[in-house]
Amino acid sequence: MEKKRLPRPRELAERLAFRARREPEEVEAYLDSHTAEWSELAQADPHDAADILEQLGDEAAADLIRDLRAPEAADILEEMQDELAADVLEEVTAARAASLLEEMAPAEAADLIGALDPEHKERILSAVSEPFADAIRHLLSYPADSAGGLMTMRVAALPIGLNAGEAIERIRQLHEELEDLSYVYVVDDVGHLLGVLSFRELVFSRPGVGLDEAMVHNPVTVNPLTDREEVAELARRYNLFSVPVVDFDDRLLGIVTVDEVIDAVEQEAGEDFAVAMGAGGEETVFTPVRHSIRMRLPWLFFDLALSSSVSLLISRFQDQIAAAPLLASLMPLVARIGGDSGAMSLAVVIRGLATRDISPNRSFRVVTRELALGASNGVITATLSGLIATVLLGPHVGVVIFISVMANLIVAGFAGSTIPLVLRRLGFDPALGSNLFLTTVTDLTGVGSFLLVASLLL
Repeated sequence: MEKKRLPRPRELAERLAFRARREPEEVEAYLDSHTAEWSELAQADPHDAADILEQLGDEAAADLIRDLRAPEAADILEEMQDELAADVLEEVTAARAASLLEEMAPAEAADLIGALDPEHKERILSAVSEPFADAIRHLLSYPADSAGGLMTMRVAALPIGLNAGEAIERIRQLHEELEDLSYVYVVDDVGHLLGVLSFRELVFSRPGVGLDEAMVHNPVTVNPLTDREEVAELARRYNLFSVPVVDFDDRLLGIVTVDEVIDAVEQEAGEDFAVAMGAGGEETVFTPVRHSIRMRLPWLFFDLALSSSVSLLISRFQDQIAAAPLLASLMPLVARIGGDSGAMSLAVVIRGLATRDISPNRSFRVVTRELALGASNGVITATLSGLIATVLLGPHVGVVIFISVMANLIVAGFAGSTIPLVLRRLGFDPALGSNLFLTTVTDLTGVGSFLLVASLLL
């Protein structure tokens, strides 16, 4: 690559990130020989710099991080995926890693520490200053999917005795230490949360108005163990930019910002999808192979047991299949149509449960709706597939296809809606292996009804 001036660092960053996906070694060599440009690029936009580092190897990324001052390097690590940033930290000395972490907010540092391998975690934590390490350990003590695991401890918290003018001056002095200024939280002398007001309301309040007059009393709060789904639901329901986290004595601990809420919703959706497919809810592409094996094997064994029931059913009709080999080629068609229809119902119901649109008293209405959809789609799909089979294979085969497809789509609608509802009623995650159960039901119904009707009519 030729050396270029940097009138627009973002353009260069985009070109380097694109090239790094194809030729990472070339980009690494270019940045190694153009340290001034790399430093300017890192200062201009840490997000773009992070995109480049994520395409390079761990050692190459660590070398480039070493070339930067600690504040710029820390900003880039914050923008990287936690697992990839943790890999970079593992490549630098403990002292350098500690200096980078201490440039971050405790919540960001805790996310990176949590992604480190155990042997590196203590090595780096021991190099961090004791108060900062205590703050990180405190955050790591909460489950990752809880409000405590998501919260930041840098909060605009002011004492109740201030007026609006004094509060604005106090925030002006503290603004560099605050991570979010959407709301100002009002506390008493021992940290109990008394009220909240938006920063906009504070600015437009008359200087002499006391915070106790301007604030909203009894704000919406969560405790550190509140599940992230509930935090996201509260933020959505009350249109909040952040949700305060209080302990069981109502002392303010921190806030969960809207960015963390969005990330939590995305992660929850990804986990629900993985669980529905039978993979581990906590599994990612960065999960060690041995852990993934332990998470997947039980579901594979379970799937083997469920699938064996379908094979056993088919074996009961082996004489009919031997007499009419055409049946073997048509069975997957009927099962596939039912499986796809059931998956649609399953997706709608799981999403409804995740967004809390389906309360217990609406369950019957949801099931009847999906049954009606299954029957309506069944009539249309069964008629079309039956007509095609009649033209190609004769009227008897057409009737078999019509009846079996119709039956399978009705059952698919019922199963797709009831399986997650039953799992929720039993206290399990509604997505827990639901796709495996659905596939077994639709396979049994499709294959069973097809073979049964075929044995009677063919």
